[in-house]
Amino acid sequence: MQNIVRGLIQKSTSKIVLIVLDGVGGLPVDGKTELDAAYKPNLDSLAVRSACGLHVPVAAGITPGSGPGHLSLFGYDPVEWQIGRGVLESLGLGVELGKTDVAIRVNYATLEDGLIKDRRAGRIPTDESRKITVRLQEEIRRIDDAEVIFAPGMEHRFAVVLRFPEPLPQGSASIKDTDPQKEGMMPVPVTPETAQAGKVAMVVGKLIQDISYIIKNEPRANYILMRGFSQVPDIPHFAEIYGLKPLCIAVYPMYRGLARLIGMTAPALKGDLREEIDFLKANYNDYDFFFFHVKKIDSYGEDGNYPGKVSKIEEFDRFLPEILGLNPDVTIITGDHSTPSVLKGHSWHPVPVLLHSRYVLGDTVAAFSERECLKGELGIFPTVNLMPLALANAGRLKKFGA
Repeated sequence: MQNIVRGLIQKSTSKIVLIVLDGVGGLPVDGKTELDAAYKPNLDSLAVRSACGLHVPVAAGITPGSGPGHLSLFGYDPVEWQIGRGVLESLGLGVELGKTDVAIRVNYATLEDGLIKDRRAGRIPTDESRKITVRLQEEIRRIDDAEVIFAPGMEHRFAVVLRFPEPLPQGSASIKDTDPQKEGMMPVPVTPETAQAGKVAMVVGKLIQDISYIIKNEPRANYILMRGFSQVPDIPHFAEIYGLKPLCIAVYPMYRGLARLIGMTAPALKGDLREEIDFLKANYNDYDFFFFHVKKIDSYGEDGNYPGKVSKIEEFDRFLPEILGLNPDVTIITGDHSTPSVLKGHSWHPVPVLLHSRYVLGDTVAAFSERECLKGELGIFPTVNLMPLALANAGRLKKFGA
């Protein structure tokens, strides 16, 4: 699809705003999903005037991670472009990556009697976790011939980059996650999945031992879990494909990392929705594509906090008129995946989406929700088709063929 689109791009002054309410899709509790339960008059009113539908990030029945979900939203086939969370997290935290590097996404965790009591160390506050990460960097500089770079993240998250003296062959980062994804289990042993990954796995094993010794007396963050071992890929840039000047507005590092990987400008933000919207307004005249990310909806879904997720949807709704007041030519509101509170995690369910422009049918739904979007004019479609729809509605695609 990207090759077809690239050949049809035409110049325009139109602007596109893609708002990603991370994990917005849900499942019913007492008959209502989180979107059903939320008081969101602005979202519902916009949905009535928009093209609505449901999109599938990877394929039917496949539960997407945040990386594949966002790549799909940007029009990249997530099966073709499988990018590890370590790369995304590290780039988002400002670490420049090269061919000699292996990047790892890391959680602080609470270990008790050899079992994982809390995979996220009670969502330890960012300032507290940052102090621990800085201490680790002071005490661990090198493992064997690999330089070790620590990048503090938000809450319980941080990144580690292992920088080797020579470029690494592909497959060097094929190592199983040490996070079993469930409490009450032992951490997964460091396990290389290819012969090329053997050297890196040995370094990782020693690193975990060193870190565990240093933080063993921390009250909550007394262990680490590693995920997303990865190397940086060669991937075409967003601007080259779509002829757009893109800006990423995101607080969480992983999403900025993904944006930077595909060539978006992605400055660090540390605030809340208020800061994100003020930043959008301040930069609106300088870009023509805006990726606007809202994280906490997903966080509450992962925690199984139904009321919390509802409240964050309602919070966004109160800010929505300020975004619409900028009068973008195309406004898209959706999620990168569904995160039902009842499942406490990502799910395979199609994701509700609305697309607003002057060129939609509209008046096919009564609100913005999973069931209503099922009635919309977009139907159920692959997520990778969303960017071509955005470009077409923005007047940025020429006719295909004679």
